[in-house]
Amino acid sequence: MPILMYHYISELPPDADVYRRDLTVIPAHFEEQLQYLQSQGYQSVLLADIYETLTTGKPLPEKPIVLTFDDGYKDAYTDALPLLQKYGFVGEFFLLATPAHYEAPQYLTWNDVRAMADAGMSMQAHGRDHYDLTARSYEFLVYQILGAREAVEAHSGRPVRFFCYPSGRYDDDTIAVVESAGYWGAVTTAWGTELRLDNRYTWPRIRVKGNLSLDGFAKILQDLATE
Repeated sequence: MPILMYHYISELPPDADVYRRDLTVIPAHFEEQLQYLQSQGYQSVLLADIYETLTTGKPLPEKPIVLTFDDGYKDAYTDALPLLQKYGFVGEFFLLATPAHYEAPQYLTWNDVRAMADAGMSMQAHGRDHYDLTARSYEFLVYQILGAREAVEAHSGRPVRFFCYPSGRYDDDTIAVVESAGYWGAVTTAWGTELRLDNRYTWPRIRVKGNLSLDGFAKILQDLATE
């Protein structure tokens, strides 16, 4: 089943470079995608639902899909949340603790995080900072991985069960700390839809790029459904 990966849900700033354009889905296009998902009978579920299905056999809807949002940008609250609520979807938001702590203007504040959690969104961890977690010391990994979980739990009031590797970068030591920190699983930036219990710390996703047309979006999902 597909886990969709988003970053910015916002209008493009005038000085947007190639990376920002690639990572940005404008709100009008995001709404079209949600309308398409709704019309095709997709129902959003959370990563915890998938984990429980794999461990206990908990049933999922006929056409489940996960909507994930990386980095904890402010537009998750101002733009993504209202549209998700409008169409009856829930989202999985991976947060950076340091920008939230210092209330960096482009990022969610802890008050935003709590409001989103209270609205039924799933607030999960992406690290204290957006650092490459490969070839790092144990202490550094614990600070980034366990520290992020503790911070998001404290401010969202909900358990944090999943981790998102910054830039999709990880190694065996990273996975070991994620597992020992009590996470149920983690997501990557690798393309794919095969979600199993034995690969739950490297679940793949489907990146939704900024230049993707609605026809292209629909074709990706149609192709995935026939694989």
